[in-house]
Amino acid sequence: MDYRTVVIGGGPGGYVAAIRLGQLKQKTLLVERDRVGGVCLQRGCIPSKALIQAAKTYHTILHQAPRYGIHAVDVMVRWAETVQWKRQVVDRLTRGIHQLLKGSGVEYVQGEATLVGPHQVRIQTADGVRDVTAETVVIATGSEPVGLPGFEFDGEHIISSTEALELETVPGRLAVIGGGYIGLELGMAYAMVGSQVTIVEIMDQLLPGTSPDLVKVVERRLRRLNVQTLTSARAKDIERTGDAWSLVVESQGQTQKIPFDRLLVTVGRKPLGYHLGLETLGVQRDEKGYVRVDDRRRTTVPHIFAIGDVAGAPLLAHKASHEGEVVAEVIAGRPVAVDYKAVPAVIFTDPEIATVGLTEVQAQAQGVSYRVGRFPFAALGRAQILQETDGFVKVIAEAGTGLVLGVEIVGPEASTLIAEAALAVEMGAHVEDIALTVHAHPTLPEALMEAAKAVFGQAIHVLQ
Repeated sequence: MDYRTVVIGGGPGGYVAAIRLGQLKQKTLLVERDRVGGVCLQRGCIPSKALIQAAKTYHTILHQAPRYGIHAVDVMVRWAETVQWKRQVVDRLTRGIHQLLKGSGVEYVQGEATLVGPHQVRIQTADGVRDVTAETVVIATGSEPVGLPGFEFDGEHIISSTEALELETVPGRLAVIGGGYIGLELGMAYAMVGSQVTIVEIMDQLLPGTSPDLVKVVERRLRRLNVQTLTSARAKDIERTGDAWSLVVESQGQTQKIPFDRLLVTVGRKPLGYHLGLETLGVQRDEKGYVRVDDRRRTTVPHIFAIGDVAGAPLLAHKASHEGEVVAEVIAGRPVAVDYKAVPAVIFTDPEIATVGLTEVQAQAQGVSYRVGRFPFAALGRAQILQETDGFVKVIAEAGTGLVLGVEIVGPEASTLIAEAALAVEMGAHVEDIALTVHAHPTLPEALMEAAKAVFGQAIHVLQ
C-alpha cells in the first residue's frame, strides 16, 4: 500500500486525525477539496464567532461603556473592514494547520477524492488524476446547509450562513428562517450592528431542544435588541415587487409579510460524502444519511472509518476533533473508543448558552432522582463589574450521592465556564468536589461553585 491511511476531508475531524496519525508514525495522506480547516474554520465556527465578537464590541461601546464614564464620539461600523479582519484570522489559522501537518510528516493534497475500490482512492487535482492505495481510509467530509423548498439559495437575496459571513455591508432588514443556534447567533450579531432582524421558527420555542429556562434569558436580550421573533410560525412564500422583497409568514392562523433585504435560511445541515462511492463498497448510512459507525468509528466496512458530521450528531467541531484523535489511535493499534459522557455544547448568542451532561428533561426521561442547584449571575460581583448580570448557572446532581450529572449555563463567558463543568462530569465528580474547591474572587467561575453548594442548600450569596 502507498499509505497506512488516507484521510478524506480536512476539517476539524480530518486534519486532527491526520496530525495524530503522523505523530504515531503512520504514513498518512490528507485530501481536502477546498481549504484545510473545513466548514468550522472557513465558513462556520471561527468566522461566525469573529463577527459576533466584533458586533458585541461595537454594541458594548455604544451601550455599556457610557456607564463606566467612557463616552466615544462618532463610533461607526465599517463592516467591510470587519469582514476583511475576519478573513485574516481565518487565513492565519489555515496557515497554522498547514505547518502542523508538515511538521507531523503528513502529506497534503488539494483535490476531490473518490473510492474506486476497497483500498483504492482516486484524487482529481488541478494537475490531473492521481491514484493511491491505503490500508485504511478515514471519511471526514462534514456537512452542508440544508435548503428549504421554495426558498432556494441564490447567494444574493436568499442566503445561507456561508454568504451571511461574507456580507460586506450590514443589511438594513434581515429576515431569518430558523430559530436554531445559527439563526440566533448571526441574527443577534447583525442586530447589534444595526440590522432590523426578524426570526421565524416553526417550533413553539427558539433554540428547539434547549431547556426553556435558558432560552427565556436569551429571549429577553432579543427584545432589548428589538429583534422580532415569531414562533409556531411557518414561512410560506416570497413576494417580490420590483426591488422590494417580502417573506410571507403564517402564524396562529394569521398571515403577515415581512420585508427584507436579505433572507437567511438556517434550517439545519445534512451530511456530505455521497460522491465518494461508499455505498458500492458496502458502507451503510442511517435513515438520515449519516454513516453508521461503532464506538471506534469503524463503518460497516472494517478498514473504512468515519468521523465528525458525516457520522452523525452532535454536529460539533470539538466532537469531530475528539473522534479524529480516537480513530488515529485505533488505526495505530491502541485500545481506545469514543465516550460521549461529557461533550459540551455552546451557543454563542448574547448571553451565551453552554451545557454538558444531562439536562433536567433527560434526567427525568431516564428516571433519575436528582436535585438542582442554581445561582444567578446578578448575585456575582464580577458579573456586576462586567455589566453582564443576565442568566444563571444550574447544576444537576444525583439526589442521594451528589454526583454531578450535568450543568447548564446561560450568561457571560458560558463558553469558557463550561470547561470546568465538563471536567466535573467526565471525572465523576460530586457537588462537594466543586463546592470545596476554592475559587478565586472576584471571578465568574464562582457562580459554578455557588450553584454546586446550592444543590444542598449551602450557597452563601443567595437566599435559599
